[in-house]
Amino acid sequence: MATFELYRRSTIGMCLTETLDEMVSSSTLSPELAIQVLVQFDKSMTEALESQVKSKVSIKGHLHTYRFCDNVWTFILQDALFKNEDTQENVGRVKIVACDSKLLSQ
Repeated sequence: MATFELYRRSTIGMCLTETLDEMVSSSTLSPELAIQVLVQFDKSMTEALESQVKSKVSIKGHLHTYRFCDNVWTFILQDALFKNEDTQENVGRVKIVACDSKLLSQ
């Protein structure tokens, strides 16, 4: 199964990467094993989002910028309103990156 590396730019992905870098620098972990951990992280994030996230969110806002490149959509919204069944949240500026899930099964 192919995976996208975009979850590495999330908060948890960046913390994992920093920790792995520190472990490689201190010779606690080999670079090869660190890469294997990151690949497993990509797979685990994809599987968790597919199987465990059931909620839906609607988003409204002013579209500032959009881009489609290499089968990846990028949207930048201003004054966005996120709504789900229970709550709503206003966000001044948000970047949304969307990838075609059909590409993951290739």
